[in-house]
Amino acid sequence: MTFVQIVDYETSRPEAVNEVFDRYLAQTQGKRTVSHTMVGRDRESDTHFVDVVEFPSYEEAMKNSHLQETDKMFQEMVALCDGMPRFTNLDVIRDEHLNTLIANRMFDELAMKGDLSTADEIFASDYHDHDISNPTDKMGPEGMREDVQMWRSAFDFTFTRDAQMAQDDYITTLWTWTGTHKGEFMGIAPTGKTCTMTGTTVFRCEGGKIKEGWWHYDAMRLMKDLGAM
Repeated sequence: MTFVQIVDYETSRPEAVNEVFDRYLAQTQGKRTVSHTMVGRDRESDTHFVDVVEFPSYEEAMKNSHLQETDKMFQEMVALCDGMPRFTNLDVIRDEHLNTLIANRMFDELAMKGDLSTADEIFASDYHDHDISNPTDKMGPEGMREDVQMWRSAFDFTFTRDAQMAQDDYITTLWTWTGTHKGEFMGIAPTGKTCTMTGTTVFRCEGGKIKEGWWHYDAMRLMKDLGAM
């Protein structure tokens, strides 16, 4: 279970505190178990800061706390703070990036289930799709409906999401696609063969919908599986 520590403190020397953090990161390279950090400054008070420090688990956080460098960093930080920092320890019980939910609707509802009506809910009206194997970019929800219909008429397929990462407005999905060739595809008559390819899709979201997308996948492997190469 992901573990998060929130550190709430006051300091009139934020630049010096940042220097302490930078030294700590350099000194603990290859040893620390911290997976993500975020520092926020209070808009109502420029001396009030909150750090959010994420670990893969509570146990990993305890390992990190036992590092000599961690103790040294804490002592240096306390010396720069106005009073003792306040700590809150949290077990993360729910962690959702809402743009990820939109991306997953594309894979699950539109692509695999073939619910074409969801395209208008998922994609912005001016959506721009970049596909490495398609010289003509698809535009808008209608363009994505056409693309999905083309693939579904040629294959019975599934997507397996192997890994997914959310950063700012971008959702990156590493996937494995498996399909059975049932209809004509790029001039190739149905073969009945089961094909597999891996790929990566990056979606940029805006206003609760997908605004732009980039598809990169192993089209050469697909064509080999179909006997075209």
